Amino acid sequence: MALPRISLIISIIVTAFSLVTPLHAADDANAKPWWDKKWPTRKKIVIDTTDKGIAIKEDIGTSAVLLRLHDGVFSFLSSKEDGSDLRFVADDHKTLLKHHIEKWDGLLNEAYVWVQVPDLKGSASREIWLYSGNVTDAANVADAKATYSDSTVAVYHFNDPSDATGKSGALEGAGAPVSSSLAAGGLRVLGQAPVTIPGTTDNEWAAGGALTWSIWFKPTALQPNASIFSRRDGANSFVVLVDNGTPYVEINKQRSTAGTALTPAQWHHLAVVVNGTDTKVFVDGTPYGTLVAGLPALKGPSQIGKDTTGTGFVGEMDELQISKTASPESWLKFAAVSQGITSDAQKLVSLGMDEAAEIHKPGIIEEHVHLLFDISKDLTVDGWAVIGACTILAIMGGLIAVGKVLYLNKISKASEAFLEQWEKVASDLTVLDDADDDSIKSLGGSTKSKKTLKLMHQSPLYHIYHLGCVEVQKRMQSFQKLSLNPNAPKFQKGLSGRSIQAIKATLHGGLMREVQKLNGKLVFLTIGIAGGPYLGLLGTVIGVMITFAVIAKSGQVEVNSIAPGIAGALLATVAGLAVAIPCLFAYSYIATRIKDAVTDMETFIDEFVAKMAEHYKE
Repeated sequence: MALPRISLIISIIVTAFSLVTPLHAADDANAKPWWDKKWPTRKKIVIDTTDKGIAIKEDIGTSAVLLRLHDGVFSFLSSKEDGSDLRFVADDHKTLLKHHIEKWDGLLNEAYVWVQVPDLKGSASREIWLYSGNVTDAANVADAKATYSDSTVAVYHFNDPSDATGKSGALEGAGAPVSSSLAAGGLRVLGQAPVTIPGTTDNEWAAGGALTWSIWFKPTALQPNASIFSRRDGANSFVVLVDNGTPYVEINKQRSTAGTALTPAQWHHLAVVVNGTDTKVFVDGTPYGTLVAGLPALKGPSQIGKDTTGTGFVGEMDELQISKTASPESWLKFAAVSQGITSDAQKLVSLGMDEAAEIHKPGIIEEHVHLLFDISKDLTVDGWAVIGACTILAIMGGLIAVGKVLYLNKISKASEAFLEQWEKVASDLTVLDDADDDSIKSLGGSTKSKKTLKLMHQSPLYHIYHLGCVEVQKRMQSFQKLSLNPNAPKFQKGLSGRSIQAIKATLHGGLMREVQKLNGKLVFLTIGIAGGPYLGLLGTVIGVMITFAVIAKSGQVEVNSIAPGIAGALLATVAGLAVAIPCLFAYSYIATRIKDAVTDMETFIDEFVAKMAEHYKE
């Protein structure tokens, strides 16, 4: 019965320890979700299209958001030197957002990062999270092609000639790169020669199709009919130009309506949206001009900064994007404001303070456990065999120790119940006269509670008492049979001295059997005490021997080559001592309890024999 109880106790303890930590961690996660604890720092980014930020009423949809990072908002020293540890997570704290880095300068501490944020809503506040600081195992997951939608066919940052989407070719021709422009690098054109975008299949425009074309530009001075972008294919043409500060779009020589002239030497966002036969021009995200004309069929190269005819544009350009969809006005306004350098950009997209992860700091015990785990990696097969043997000894010793303690507690409680009833009988043993076996078991009927009877029958004292009563009854019944008078009282003769000695010897025999029961299986504890250290020593000696043999064979005598093997070998000794010490403490405690129980039995035997000799006088 002891082993099932032991298993139950062990399972309860293991279950309790296994549940405490996960539940606590779950509470922390619900209170303050963290995407991945390997990233120790995060920053909240708020995109606010409400009146508190920049009011945009209509839904925006998916957009690539430009983030400008500098010393004031981001710690470059705690990040990787190329920014490859950056991760952007949606507000569900699970979904990774696609991003790519246009520029990362660890010396000047500035970076320009584009993040794709899906399904932006109008009149709403949206949160995303920037995680950083994992400088150990963070892989570079930046992907420029995935940052933009499938309909986007060209994105030129102008910090290099390549197209970020990979669907259009690299820029060809003149043009001076600008290291610091609107967003990282830009392009300076002097109106002398065009910069060519090669024609590709992905960037072919179908007649009557949809188109969104946008760019940031800064004219040096007012110029008549200065071409910013042109694409011609036979009689079909699409030209974006600035005439003395007024932007226009010309489709097949039809020009859009004019708006207010722009001030030179300032950055402006210019966009052309074609949807069917409706063409609109937007400046800084607001409607500027219109044209009733659809998109003609165009393929082949495009020119930036100068058309085949007319004046070339003089000034700077940045962020040319071409998409085969008609973007809504809300999308254009969001792009114009968020990518700009005015204070409105910070209202629309704001970066919060750094937040640090609640990193778990292991305690002393946990650190030691981790150290032992690391040392075990250098343990030899022989050492593992020794530790396996020690583990078996520890399990057996633990089960036996727990079982013995539970058994001693049970018999101690049973002995207390028996002695309480015995005190009632010892003062008047006549209640045992004329007693049959059932009466003896109930101490002459003094105990009527079945629960109490069941409990005290488990006591070694009761076993000795019952044995003594049976011996007395046998001798008194034998005397009655020898009497010639059948009407003579059963107990008219007492017990002789020889009978008392015989009964006492029988009781001591019962005592020895009880002692054997109490000492049963304690040999496994003594094996753990004596054998554990020797097993550990054997594992250590073998481990050290193998370590020195390997060193001698390799010829490398270094601390780093010796220490792991020695530490692993000593782990076997630790395992042996870990078995022996608890077994020693348990054995000492159990032996003391058994000694007390034996003393109680010896005392009871003396008292029982004295009471019987006095009651049944010869």
